[in-house]
Amino acid sequence: MEKIAVIDMGSNTARLILAYILIDGHNDGHFVVFDELTESVRLGQDMERDGYIKPSKIAQAVKTLKMFKKLCDTNDVDKIYAVATNAIRRAKNQKSFLEEVNSTCGFRLRVLGEDEEAQYIYQGVINSMEYPKGLIMDISGSSIHLIHYNRRNIINRVMLPFGAITLSDLFNDGTHTPEETSALIEEYIDGQLAEVPWLKNIDPDIQFIGVGGSFRNLATISKRLRRYALSIIHNYSVGNEEFNNIYDTIKVLPLDKRAKIKGLNEERADIFVSALAAMKSVLKISGLPNIVISSSGLREGIMFAYAMPSTMEKPISDIVAHSVYTQLHYCDQNIKHCEKVCNLSILLYKQLRVLHKLPRMYVKVLRVAALMHDVGVRLKYYAHNKHSFYFILNSTLYGLSHRELLLAAFVAQGHHANEFNMQEWVKYKDILHEEDLAAVMKLSVILRIAESLDRSMSGCIKSINCDVLGDSVIMKTEAEGDCSLEIKDALGVRAEFAKAYNKNLDIL
Repeated sequence: MEKIAVIDMGSNTARLILAYILIDGHNDGHFVVFDELTESVRLGQDMERDGYIKPSKIAQAVKTLKMFKKLCDTNDVDKIYAVATNAIRRAKNQKSFLEEVNSTCGFRLRVLGEDEEAQYIYQGVINSMEYPKGLIMDISGSSIHLIHYNRRNIINRVMLPFGAITLSDLFNDGTHTPEETSALIEEYIDGQLAEVPWLKNIDPDIQFIGVGGSFRNLATISKRLRRYALSIIHNYSVGNEEFNNIYDTIKVLPLDKRAKIKGLNEERADIFVSALAAMKSVLKISGLPNIVISSSGLREGIMFAYAMPSTMEKPISDIVAHSVYTQLHYCDQNIKHCEKVCNLSILLYKQLRVLHKLPRMYVKVLRVAALMHDVGVRLKYYAHNKHSFYFILNSTLYGLSHRELLLAAFVAQGHHANEFNMQEWVKYKDILHEEDLAAVMKLSVILRIAESLDRSMSGCIKSINCDVLGDSVIMKTEAEGDCSLEIKDALGVRAEFAKAYNKNLDIL
């Protein structure tokens, strides 16, 4: 297992991510983040005046990068990938800055070109979200990337040479009220976006995807207002009306009151309205109904490119499976058994469709729950189904909506008898649908039977055929060798099966 570090020296913030690189038997790469560090550096501040990074900012950046290097050394990191973006890319003193960093920090800082930066941002999003068409907006301190893709290919791209810091520097001159300042920023951005012809002609059914710290802060504020039960930001959605309410409330506040908003990073309070104004302009000109926030961007794009170089040419085709298998490898699971339980679960789902009548979206839920039903054993065998619930809910699983993630966690928890927790379910009532409760009960029974039919982990049950005869379901197993343990264990699910399906169960 290899350890790598990715350092992103941005216009506003310097970020470090440490990750394990895992290679499975098919030479597919996976990464798991195990530490991170973020420091506000503000390299892009005051650059609009003369184009130079200020000495105080250089000193702060060097101090931060040395701190990052120390953390890398103490963690025995094998490789460091350090990149810089727009502020350093356009700085007139770029050369002297890089010479100082490269000579004093113990690693080389590479400046990304515009196209390269956009490609990594796209890589981070396209390999972690299942939206076939999208408009990605990445807001940094000194630039805004807009990336339009369709069928997992970039169609249009533009980088605007201003960001949250530069907009604040340009318009926060102390002569206007906060509301007047935000109006001036909006007017300026509207004019700049008018020069991007493809933006007003994009399909109305594409997904607007926000990347960067300002979008993450927006999501955190929204979640606090809604008392959202999940801590996850990735794939969190903010509707147009809600966005406008948040923006209209914040844009009139003076800085001291803005800094006290729960969910807003205090170090971002002075530039947050500029970022919101940029979001507002894009929403207005594109006519899109909501923003989905991605916690995966440039740094994750670099990770994907390193762990799976093939993604630079062709994105991951099955995002859910790749992220699930990442966790299975990381938790050292018996993958052959996990796959067997998954295959049997899907087979049972199909053969019992006439009884459960569940829509197709639940197949994804069952698949994730079946593959990950035993991950809780990594913590402790006893009550491992409960540990699996929390593990699924809190691990990095891409390609799932928050509802799908919750359902998979509840189904995995239900693979042991009498383990459903109604109090836990009620906590998430604003995310889950009314019909989900009965679906979880039915899927949990399917998973329990499937796990039992590979109880010895020998794969002796090769197939199943189900017949619905009156008040009974007859499951006929096709096996190689002795499968008495599997059938005996599966028959222990009879009571739960009858409760979920209103049928008696017999297994032959």
